[in-house]
Formats: sequence, structure tokens, C-alpha cells
Amino acid sequence: MSSSTPAPYVLILIDLAMEAGVSRAALLRGSSLEAIDLSAIGARVSDDDFRILVENTLQLTGNTTLGLRLGQRLNLSAHAVLGQAFMTCRNLEEVIQLFERYYQVLAPELTLEFDRTPERMTIRAPNAETYLPIAFGLECITAAIRNTLSGLLGDNQFPLRLEFPYPAPNCVAVYHEVLGDDVHFDCEIASWSFPSELLATALPSSNPALRQLYEAECARLLADLSDSATIGEQTRNLLRKLEGQYPKMPQVATMLNMSPRTYRRRLTEEGVGFQDLLDNIRAEHATRHLKEDRLPISSIAYHLGFNDPSNFRRAYRRWTGTTPSAVRKNASASN
Repeated sequence: MSSSTPAPYVLILIDLAMEAGVSRAALLRGSSLEAIDLSAIGARVSDDDFRILVENTLQLTGNTTLGLRLGQRLNLSAHAVLGQAFMTCRNLEEVIQLFERYYQVLAPELTLEFDRTPERMTIRAPNAETYLPIAFGLECITAAIRNTLSGLLGDNQFPLRLEFPYPAPNCVAVYHEVLGDDVHFDCEIASWSFPSELLATALPSSNPALRQLYEAECARLLADLSDSATIGEQTRNLLRKLEGQYPKMPQVATMLNMSPRTYRRRLTEEGVGFQDLLDNIRAEHATRHLKEDRLPISSIAYHLGFNDPSNFRRAYRRWTGTTPSAVRKNASASN
């Protein structure tokens, strides 16, 4: 799966930042976005470019609720063909079915679980850590889910229970303003749920005659994204989702339906090595924990597979050119 972001999300984020007085040139600094026609139909942006844009925007605006504000603007039209497909559905059950099949058109790096019981319809993100800051990513997804449901049902008071796997932030009042009262923190995993009886809720915009057309386009787009992924990209996405487990090269080859020999050859053809990919992802995970968590460095080391914190410190310096303590100190100074 080629991990990338729909261009409408990028354009909306740029607009948000420019409304706050930030120049477009400053927002795009360090990325290759100037070379991309973001207005083209079907345009997408690489994870690296979107991450750089998010980091620039967070730093330049100082807006700690940026994810919520972006999610508020991600309406049905922002979701492109999947948003159009949602509007053809007869009821909320069909919307959830479409979302389950094709959500990776919107967020290829995300893994979601869908659980239906007689009482609750629940969507969970068992590993919400991606290439983006966890709070930003979950704020954006959650606000977008509420905004999309409101647009589909014409109901701003839809009873959605929202759970976040981190402590209540200082801006918790904004969470309630944007998301409602049923918001909970310090939960085991991120989840969004509502009473199952509401799955039968009819959609005012229903157009069943167009359902097959839009769903076929979603399927085509998902196949295109999958086919265009390099082995290196597939490996990065897999390792990101297996944080703390970090399988060895033969295991990854098996997960990607290849023999170790073929897998190694394909990586060599792409000019990358498995150990380099693994080190990059472990550095990514370590840096996020150092910046966002209050865990001691020894606990982060253990989480990343090091029994000795001193070995972790040496590895982190080799990966990034700096030390874990320096990263944590700089993160504390900027907060």
C-alpha cells in the first residue's frame, strides 16, 4: 500500500495556516510540495511531505488544536470519491461498510478494527501511532468522523462516544467544543462508537443508483495505491504498525508473501537495506516517545527492544546524530 495523503487535506491545512498569518513559502519549506499540482483531481502527497507540512504548521502557528480544526473542515467533498460514495448509501450501515472496505484510500498507513455487537458499533485504532504526532492525527480523524456524520445525517448531536489513549490535554475545552461531551481520555486505545440501533438511520442524500459506480472507483483507487507501493514503502508501513515487535527480515518477507531471497533482492534493486529501514522506523518511534511521552528513557529503550538503556543511547546517536536526552530537553523547552 503506497502511503500518501489526499491533496484536499493538504490544501485545507495550508489554508488554515495562511488564515493564521503564516506564509505559504514558510509552510512548504523543506518539502517538495511546490512541485506538485495539488489542485489536480486525484492528486496525493507523500507521507514525508505531509509530515513536514504538519510539523511546520504546528511550529509556525503555535496552534495546539490544529488537528481538531483541520478535522472540522474535512467534510464530504474533502474525502473525494469516498465522500461521494458515502452520499449514495441508503443508511448508516452501508456507510460503515464502505468505510471498512476503503478507509485506506484516505489513510493508507492506518489500521482500524470494526466491531459490531447488538449494543454498540465500535471502530478502534489499535495502534494509532503513525508518522504524525499522535494527538494531531487522532484529533483530525475524530473531528473528521463527527463532521462527516453530521453532513450525512444532518445531525450535529449524533451520540458518538470518543476515547483517546492519552491524558486530557490543556486544551480539553476545545475538544468538548468540537467533539461534544462524550469524550474520554487515558483509555486503552483510540475508539469511536455509537448505539448499534442507529445503523438503520436513513440518509437524506441516498442515491442507490450511483452506489455501484462510486464503489467501483474506490476499489480501483485502492488497487492503484497497493500496486504502486515499493517494497521499501511496504516494509516501512508494516514496521510502523508493529511497534515494539520489530520482526526480523525473514518474518517480514513472509508477511509480504515473498521468500527471504526474493525480498532481499527486491530491496537491493530499490537501493535500500532492511537494517536501514528498521533503524529508521525505530528512530522514528523513539523520537516520538521522547517528544510526547513522560516515560523514562529506560522504558522507551525496553519498548524498542533494548535490554540496556546505554545500548539504546548509542544506537539512537548512530541513527540520528543526537542523544535521547537532548531530544527530550529540546521538546520540554518548546512546550
